[in-house]
Order: sequence, then C-alpha cells, then structure tokens
Amino acid sequence: MYYPHDFHRVKGELYCERVPVARIAEAVGTPVYIYSYKTLVDHFRKLQRAFRVMHPLICFSVKANGNLAILRLLVREGAGLDIVSGGELYKALLAGCSPSKVVFASVGKGAGEIREALRARIFCFNVESETELEAIDRIARAMRTVARVALRLNPDVEARTHHYIRTGVAESKFGIDQRAARLILQRHEAFPGVRMAGIHIHVGSQITEARPFVEGIRRAAAVIEDGRRAGAPLEWLNLGGGLGIIYKDERPQTPRQFAAAVLPTLCRLQVRLILEPGRFIVGNAGILVTEVLYLKRARGRRFAVVDAGMNDLIRPALYGAYHEVIPTGSAQGASNGQLRYDVVGPICESADVLARRRRLGRIRPGQFLAVLGAGAYGSTMASNYNGRLRPAEVLVRGTRWALIRRRETRRDLIRHDVIPHSLLK
Repeated sequence: MYYPHDFHRVKGELYCERVPVARIAEAVGTPVYIYSYKTLVDHFRKLQRAFRVMHPLICFSVKANGNLAILRLLVREGAGLDIVSGGELYKALLAGCSPSKVVFASVGKGAGEIREALRARIFCFNVESETELEAIDRIARAMRTVARVALRLNPDVEARTHHYIRTGVAESKFGIDQRAARLILQRHEAFPGVRMAGIHIHVGSQITEARPFVEGIRRAAAVIEDGRRAGAPLEWLNLGGGLGIIYKDERPQTPRQFAAAVLPTLCRLQVRLILEPGRFIVGNAGILVTEVLYLKRARGRRFAVVDAGMNDLIRPALYGAYHEVIPTGSAQGASNGQLRYDVVGPICESADVLARRRRLGRIRPGQFLAVLGAGAYGSTMASNYNGRLRPAEVLVRGTRWALIRRRETRRDLIRHDVIPHSLLK
C-alpha cells in the first residue's frame, strides 16, 4: 500500500504527520479535508532543488487548491501563483503573493479581469488567442501601460492521460497553433500595448513521463528562435504544470528525473523558466475523511454508504478517477480478498461512487474511511449540489492542527438567494 509522505500508520491507526486522523474527524466532523504541511513544503522544495540551476519562478496553480492558508504557506516558501480568474487574483493578493509573481492564464479573460490584473501589475498574461492579445493590447494602451504577455503555444503533442485533461493537442480549445504564433511574433510591433516576453506551453495534466514535455519544448524552441529573429524580446519559457502523481500504481517521474530530461534543451535555449505545478505539490498532501453511515448488500455486491459524495469530491464521477480508500483504523479481513465494497455517497445520482470493489475488511457503520490523494481538485471543485454543505478543511503541522476552512452552514446555502416579492404575489 502506498502512502504519501506524511500519511502513515502507527499501531494500526492512520496519522497525518504526528496527529491521528480519527482524532481530527471526531473533533471537526465529517466529511473533512486534511492536509499535511510538511508534504506541501517538501514537494515544492523538490522542484526548487531539481531546477535550481535555472532559478525558476515556480507559480503554484491556484485552481488545484485555493485555500488561503495553503496559498500563504507556499508564498512564504517563495512560490508565485498561477491564476485563471479575477477571483483567484483576489485570493492571490490576500494570501500575500507579490503581483510580480502572478501569472494569469485562462482561455476567456474578461475585460474587467484584464484591467484589474493590469492595475495590480501582475507579472504576465498567458495569451490564448490573437483576439485576446488584441483585447489586452487595447486595454493596456487605454490605461497607458504595457502588459507583459506570453503566447500560449498549442504544441500538438499527444500525452497519455485522460482526454479531459489532455490540453496540448490540436483539437483542444487551448493555445495558439505554431503557424499562427509565428505570424503574431513577426507582427509583434503591431501591438504597442504589450511586450511579448515569452512562450507558454501546457501539454496536459497527470503526465507520468518526460517525452511529451521534451517534444513540447522542442517545438516551443523553434517558435522562440523564429520570434527572436523577428525581433520579439522572448526571454521566458513557461512549461506549465502537469507532473503526475501516484493515485494507484502509477510510476511517475521524479522532479530530478524530469529536470534531467528537459534541462539540456532549456539551457541551450537560454531562457528564464516558469513552472506552474498544482497537483504535484498538493495532490498527495491531502485526504478526504468520511464516515460510514450504512452497509448494504444487493445482488452479491457490498455497498458502504458514506457521508461524503460527488459534491465533495467530483473526480471519480467526472473523470472515472481512481482514489485509494482505506479505513483510518485497523480493519479485519482487509487482505483476504473476500470483503469488497463499492464506496458510495448520499447524492441522488448513479455516478455518486467514490470507489468500486475495494478491499476494506469488516468495516462497520460509524467507522472513518480516508480517500487518499484528494488534495488537488477536491475541495476546490466541491459544490452545494443536493443542498449539501461544503466540508471543513484542516492543516496539520507536526503535532498541531488547525481549521483552515469552516464547514458551511445551512444559512450559507441561501446567502445569495433573493425572493422577488413583486413577482411572486
């Protein structure tokens, strides 16, 4: 059984660092997300060390996990932030991130978001289309400023990952094709409101091998060299994120292996480097803890009905994603292969299945289960579907732990609803 760095068993009990997971669940209630401070910091530092020769700007991807406490601890470690909306810019600044370390991605930046980011003096926009470039140029000139931009190149590189998170292929909505990027760079002086400072690529997420990155860099390098010949001041290459983690039996490359594969080309190209990791830093740093409500059998299958559902963790329903599920305490018969359960939630949808046919032993109602690898795209994608309250979140550091997001209340469910009495008389 694989455990992330700081989730481990002590005398049969699951701990996060030096705190029993069940103790937190009993104090806070379930469902609850629990994060390891040490794992977050260790993963960030591994990337720093692997690429230290290039002194990269490492911008954590806020969309992976936007909790302010997590953002702040990474910012204090030296991270910048990769944002995809004005709302994430707001959170980035609240977390104490210097605007000079903020990179703004997204296919559909609104005019208001562009103005807000320019006023904040962020480091760079990742531009997804020529029409977006024209909009940024127009708004920047109206504000009498110059926006630093990187053209997001669609390198048309196939990566072996789920088709929902394969972003570097030609049919994807993301990025600018290589021919169009070259034409834009040849005309860079036609956009006086922007400085074309770099190229950005992102070949996809949960990628466990170096090959797609190496090929993407090779194609980006050719565009950079052509752009420089045309006089474009291309200084930066943004490799995006996408490093895979272990959910089940994957064997992802380590940061050191990844760096060894891509650094030779990067060094020859003489660029400054930006990385935008999300899942790699936070994915295995978090778990979702849920309580077993009921056990049932039907047509030879066992079901464990738990109090966490697809509104709390949508990845299994949305992607068919695999997450390891284990009891937080010792379970009899877990390894004999006889007791397998479908772990299902309370949502009124057939897709509300967190795990299928898992060996959990003789579990019982009232017992806690931990869903591993839930730190990325878990809490940040949670919703109030079925009138459910989004879960609490907890950060553990050594022997101490603290609430970093309160569980919602029922009042939160209707906070923004308005009853128009003039229409409902």
